[in-house]
Amino acid sequence: MASFSPLYQPRSAVRINFSSLRRCRCHPLYSLLPTSAFSNPYHRPPISPPPPPTPRSSLNPLFLRCLSPVSSIASVPSPNPSPSLFRRFARCAATAVASEAPQDPVSTSENNDKGRIYHETYGCQMNVNDMEIVLSIMKNAGYVEVVKEPENAEVIFINTCAIRDNAEQKVWQRLNYFWFLKREWKTNVSVGRSQSLRPPKIVVLGCMAERLKDKILDADKMVDVVCGPDAYRDLPRLLEEVDYGQKGINTLLSLEETYADISPVRIPSNSVTAFVSIMRGCNNMCSFCIVPFTRGRERSRPVSSIVREVGELWKEGVKEVTLLGQNVNSYNDTSEAKEPGSNWRLSEGFSSVCKVKNMGLRFSDLLNRLSLEFPEMRFRFTSPHPKDFPDDLLFLMRDRYNICKNIHLPAQTGSTSVLERMRRGYTREAYMDLVRKIRDIVPDVGLSSDFICGFCGETEEEHADTLSLVRAVGYDMAYMFAYSMRERTHAHRNYIDDVPDSVKQRRLTELIDAFRESTGQFYDSQVGTVQLVLVEGPNKRAPETELIGRSDRGHKVSFLNVPLLHTVEADGMRNPEAGDYVEVRILKSTRASLSGEVLARTSLSMFYEKTFVSSGATAR
Repeated sequence: MASFSPLYQPRSAVRINFSSLRRCRCHPLYSLLPTSAFSNPYHRPPISPPPPPTPRSSLNPLFLRCLSPVSSIASVPSPNPSPSLFRRFARCAATAVASEAPQDPVSTSENNDKGRIYHETYGCQMNVNDMEIVLSIMKNAGYVEVVKEPENAEVIFINTCAIRDNAEQKVWQRLNYFWFLKREWKTNVSVGRSQSLRPPKIVVLGCMAERLKDKILDADKMVDVVCGPDAYRDLPRLLEEVDYGQKGINTLLSLEETYADISPVRIPSNSVTAFVSIMRGCNNMCSFCIVPFTRGRERSRPVSSIVREVGELWKEGVKEVTLLGQNVNSYNDTSEAKEPGSNWRLSEGFSSVCKVKNMGLRFSDLLNRLSLEFPEMRFRFTSPHPKDFPDDLLFLMRDRYNICKNIHLPAQTGSTSVLERMRRGYTREAYMDLVRKIRDIVPDVGLSSDFICGFCGETEEEHADTLSLVRAVGYDMAYMFAYSMRERTHAHRNYIDDVPDSVKQRRLTELIDAFRESTGQFYDSQVGTVQLVLVEGPNKRAPETELIGRSDRGHKVSFLNVPLLHTVEADGMRNPEAGDYVEVRILKSTRASLSGEVLARTSLSMFYEKTFVSSGATAR
């Protein structure tokens, strides 16, 4: 594990440009350095006592408060003190003077806003949730206003994805524009193109920040701060360093950081659905994937912190939660359980390069508790790995009506030989056996998947195996991409990206066609059934007359916005609203969405109680 030593550095070990002072411990300003100036905060050099301080009686009272934290400044002889220290001293003095003057409570609250924030997010749902965490951290630090246009912001966040080259190219394009806003700030303000109060600070977050940190900072002074996924708590300090002419960077990974104590600022704030991150990182080390190197090793939040966050969401009106993780079903909470969870077996026929050392509560234990404590809330999860679907998880999904019958089952390829090169830990046959087991236990389940075209050394025969797998399984949805080599991965070190781009694109087109041949049947099979739909809001295609929502299986369903009675509650006729559950009889399938006749408003538990009673079963 020596090659991964950066993963095991303390989270607080960050770089600050005091290198000259670190090298010369006899420098008179050495004793004034903050502890964060040292490369290892747990091994600080001894600080010799300063000379006797100047008597306090001889100092201006207005400066006593700001001198107390760094009292040695008054007596350290230094003909050329650091300019940054002078700036900090002046700011501290200004604060002391301001505190002596009477304050207007209104103007004080307005001045607490340190700058307006604009943010963009690329990539997966984990990045969306990370941005919500960042906004919460920044709000607590005094950055309270979020704007919708980058031209109006003093701080611009761009949360990045490093999974594919296409995502990175989009980020570079946006950075070029943000750099224009900063470089030409005076001109942009004078012509009305920009309304920011000062040149914006540009901050790159996420996986691309960790992977390309040096390249980003060297890109013609385009970026001010680079912050990795485990260092978001450090953002306020990093932004403050920019005021002193320094670049802010912290991309160290952590074995412990889960942000479990932070309540995210939801995007958007009035949504009836939300994402909740339950674990971070990945141990699978698939040969094509950069995630273990940009997000570190797996670590899980305690069950209690997840239950608390979901409870807060329920009080805010959220009706559906998607549990998130790079490998969400490998969840392993060792903080509250000394004994392992109910089942630590992998899916039959699957293996893992990383062995579990400390076994705690598994994903099925978490789902069990959430589904019992919040019976009127739906639960989904993404993105799982096929190896972590033991039987008890499948039986739980079958028995609990509020765990959606929708499973993302990434295959990546249908060829056993390519799966071996990808280091996925299973064969085509094992994957197909798991699909059959899932559909036997959860008959009406909807499946989705991920596929990569043109991986290193892929032949036409191996590509044909993927096409046949797609047709044999039949997916409700699939994410399909042409392979792009990522630096630092096992494939980058050991394989050659030898499939031409033209061949990759042709195979991708064939894969999409094969998917479309089979996916329509699953939408068509819903015609004539009555589905429970969670209303999400107006249908964008007909916002005045139609509403849209999702079924348990994850299909989009549209219907007319008309007054309805409730199946139980005597609240009269009213139109459905976002957050309501409604019964919809499906009348039409477009093979990408459904539409139907809305019958009544209802509740999650009442709908399934009626369904189970009518089928002769017992609701669980």
